[in-house]
Amino acid sequence: MESFRQQLRRNAVALISLVVALSGLSYNTWRNERTERNRNVRTATFEILMRLADLERVVYLAQYDHDAGAGSPRTGWTYVIAINDLASLVPAPLPVRAADLQKTWGANWEGLGKQDEAAVNRIDDAIGATRAAALATLSALN
Repeated sequence: MESFRQQLRRNAVALISLVVALSGLSYNTWRNERTERNRNVRTATFEILMRLADLERVVYLAQYDHDAGAGSPRTGWTYVIAINDLASLVPAPLPVRAADLQKTWGANWEGLGKQDEAAVNRIDDAIGATRAAALATLSALN
């Protein structure tokens, strides 16, 4: 009967091959998961940026063009809700900024179209902060 050392020596190539195959499979699986997560975050963040631009358009149409159709607060609400929903798919600080945007919009949308530009400035600042967080999220992806 062969000793354990002799069996280990005779099967060393097979054991090394098994370790290399398992470590390669583990790394490949981890890398695929990471890539898929980055892809999902990237897609959600680009959608958020597009919705932010649309929201900003609604704000400016309501404030400066007094266009009740294209600058409708209802349309703005749909963008704000979509931004907040999409932000739940990405890492911090974007979800916090999106929640702040929703609060700011809720507190200030009625002031759009008025002579006082305080409401539009607060909304615009919240949009800018959310946009900055979105761009920072994209920059942080590996």
